[in-house]
Amino acid sequence: MHHGKVSYLESAERRKAFSPEHLLDMIPLNESDHMLDFGAGTGYFTIPAAKRLEGKVYVMDIDPDMLEMINEKAVKAQLDHIVTVEGSIEALPLPAGSIDVVIASLVLHEIQPLAPLLKQMRNVLKNNGYLICLELEPKKSSGHAPRITQEGMKREMIEAGFEIKEVYEPADSLYLVIAQKAK
Repeated sequence: MHHGKVSYLESAERRKAFSPEHLLDMIPLNESDHMLDFGAGTGYFTIPAAKRLEGKVYVMDIDPDMLEMINEKAVKAQLDHIVTVEGSIEALPLPAGSIDVVIASLVLHEIQPLAPLLKQMRNVLKNNGYLICLELEPKKSSGHAPRITQEGMKREMIEAGFEIKEVYEPADSLYLVIAQKAK
């Protein structure tokens, strides 16, 4: 188990800096929506989103320990519409046009090249569906962590067939891009 990673992902400090409820208030989300939490980790956004949604909340991660943790939280919270999907980025195992909102929090910077995944995300989204990307702006001094700048992310999204709707900077060095599937 990744205790260091989990303790950061679940930290009160992180919630105070940018709570999942705050993010959910910022994005276009309808009660009936079906959502994909891509690279969900500990379910930081999954559980709060599932409490707001009646549609299915798909949770995808490559780490089975993370998915098990989310399953335990879902049972505890009596949320039976969370569906965990162990999967890799090569193929999102969801039907085309089945998802209203994809949330990708602190995960897209890990994927090289990014374009094929963004195209797959566009494919699983319904017409007018949204891709919500939360990432950290790279620090100029840090050469070790793979990061993508806000400008680079927007460019990748546009090239993959998304329209940038809004951009926020909700906390220091954190950016949120709300993109909609272009027609």
